[in-house]
Amino acid sequence: MKKYGGNAMDLMEYQARQLFELAGLPVKKGVVSDSVKGLMDAVKQNREITFPLVCKAQVRVGGRGKAGGIKIVENMEELESAASEILGIEIKGHVVRELLAVEKAEIEKEWYLSIMLDRLTKCPLIIFSSEGGMDIEEVSQRTPEAICKIAVNPLEGITEGIMDRMINIAGITEGAVGQFVDILNKLYDFFLSTDCLLAEINPLVIDRTGEIVALDGKVSIDDSALYRHPETTEFKLLLEKDENPLIKEAREMDFLYIPCVDKGTIAVSSNGSGMLMSCMDRIHDNGMEVYAGLDLGGGATSERIKEAVRIISSGNQVKAVFINIFGGITRCDEVALGIRFAKESYKIDKPIIVRFEGTNKAEGMEIIAGLERVIYVDGLIQGVDELVKRKDQLI
Repeated sequence: MKKYGGNAMDLMEYQARQLFELAGLPVKKGVVSDSVKGLMDAVKQNREITFPLVCKAQVRVGGRGKAGGIKIVENMEELESAASEILGIEIKGHVVRELLAVEKAEIEKEWYLSIMLDRLTKCPLIIFSSEGGMDIEEVSQRTPEAICKIAVNPLEGITEGIMDRMINIAGITEGAVGQFVDILNKLYDFFLSTDCLLAEINPLVIDRTGEIVALDGKVSIDDSALYRHPETTEFKLLLEKDENPLIKEAREMDFLYIPCVDKGTIAVSSNGSGMLMSCMDRIHDNGMEVYAGLDLGGGATSERIKEAVRIISSGNQVKAVFINIFGGITRCDEVALGIRFAKESYKIDKPIIVRFEGTNKAEGMEIIAGLERVIYVDGLIQGVDELVKRKDQLI
């Protein structure tokens, strides 16, 4: 099954670095901007930043280096050239709209360190590798002995036994032990206090001065826990700085809006993550891409459906909508009324392919029968088949 999203808010690297810094974790100095001129001005104005720098694309996917999204620069002229080349490129379907310029480290040793929520043990799981700077999946296949996984009892926290084991695996010299212990404890505290599903440092390095530094970070926050963080905190502001407004609006209505592929043209809505992902998979397998998905959750009233249709059909990128709703007690007439209200209130003229099952199905079909550009289908497969008929207009 392809992974399109879930209940995690994935942060940009620069946001992860800012949060690491707030948590007391050591990071290199850097600046971020959404324009070439803005990036250059920020570097000029920050007198503490010194060349060489690394100019890095800010997207929520890996593989940036291989895609030309990371370049080392020695001066302002090279920075302008690199930033101009990177800004606006597409990396795995994500357009680069922000850039980070950060001081380059002189690396002596690289590690991988992360803490994630292990759904099997229901505990934080520390993953450490003596080989950093690459995908942990690649390391696990090539040298599995280089990876250490330790589940942490939340009632005990990081014990001396856990720390000693990791220090031995890492081969840390005596002079750096204190730094390593401090970093691990701060990362663990950060993981707990910010409701992380993942807090990753890759690579964690020792530089030529003997300092341990977090060079790159990946952070995923449990979005169902965002209410625990007050609106006024810097943490909350960082999370919301570049959040898709449709994600926020959907969350306020107890929907889950999932951006998928920037070049996608089809929007999908369903009442359940399993059905939603099945729709997305089949659409992808037929040579088309999903721009966004929306999980309705429970309570499919006409007013909720109306707003869901508005949200999921938003944007010129969306050329067709597929609504697939199944529920033993879901009233199909409510679903149909919601679609009709959305078309009337928001002047939605895009093709809407609909499949619903449940109470009052016949009444629901009567309601949508006269709606222009609304097509009823009997199932998921038939719905995707209707999209395939319009494939030339959707790709």
